[in-house]
Order: sequence, then structure tokens, then C-alpha cells
Amino acid sequence: MTNVEIAVCQRHRLTVAEYYRMAEVGILSPEARVELIEGEVIDMPPIGSRHAGTVKYLTNRLMYAVGDRAIVSAQDPIFLDVHSEPQPDIALLRPRSDFYRNAHPTPVDVLLVVEVADSTLAYDTQIKLPLYARHHIPEVWLVDLVNQRLSIHCSPTASGFQDVQPHSNLSTVTPLLLAGVMVDLSDLF
Repeated sequence: MTNVEIAVCQRHRLTVAEYYRMAEVGILSPEARVELIEGEVIDMPPIGSRHAGTVKYLTNRLMYAVGDRAIVSAQDPIFLDVHSEPQPDIALLRPRSDFYRNAHPTPVDVLLVVEVADSTLAYDTQIKLPLYARHHIPEVWLVDLVNQRLSIHCSPTASGFQDVQPHSNLSTVTPLLLAGVMVDLSDLF
């Protein structure tokens, strides 16, 4: 291909509306484990029992800790922009009377995202975390099941999270935007 031909050929990025239309007409099956990232449909690996159990554990602990100060959302979409609608493992959302029945949450609704990584560690750290930072998600907890580590990512910028800290005292983990909420994750790993 010549430079002129390359300049004319552009990648078509799907919009969230096109993505939903693909599901409506059966191009994407209802059982498909996919998410839309930067206009591309990404196939997600099957959820293993360790991953699923960890998400259930975290959901339970977070629901208990936050009470009615946040809505705990497990594996539901967040509308980041017209080309990206990831499905984080868990998100803490600002309370809303409709519980987001009328529209998926957007970045301003998100207090915290939690990603649980086993086979998806590289994808989560290289693709999803920078995407969350670019969209100003204030805090992401990355639960690394392979290395049995929790890292907390704060201070989002266009180039990524500026503050990344391993969290070793799992008995007292506090979400940045929920002062006074302490989550006991001492038996996470």
C-alpha cells in the first residue's frame, strides 16, 4: 500500500448505539461476553470460579461497608463515551432514585471501579485502566489474583493514573470519595 492508500483507509470505530444494534439484530448473541472499548468489540474470556467468587466476595463486602451511600454495581456497563462502554467487575455509583434504570452510569456517576484480574491482568493494566483514567474515573482498585495484590489507582490524567499504590493492610481499605467507609478485605486472598 502506498502512503496515499493508507491515508484513505481508516478503521471504522463502532459507536455504542451500533454496538447495541448489533445485539438487537443477533450479530452479537445475548450470551456473548464482550465489551466495547474505543470502538472495538472485545471478546472477554469465560469467568472462572476464582474470579467469580472474588467478585461476589467484594460485592458483599462493599455492600455491607457502603450501605446506602453508594450503589454497588457488579459487571454492569458504564457509558464512558460514544465509543466505549466497558463492564467493570464492580463499580460504586452515586446514589440515584432510579438506580440507573433510565440510562447507564457515566464517569460523573462513578465513585470507584474495581477490576479483578487473573487471565486479564495485561488487558486490565494496559487497556482498561488507562481508559478509565482518560475518562476521569477517580479511583480504580485492581485486584491481582495471580500475584495476590491489591493496588489502588488515583489521580486520573489523560496519560494514566498518577498515584498508584499497593495496599498491604487489607483490613482497612477506604474508597477515596467515601470518607469514613472502611472495607475489611483481610481474607481477600
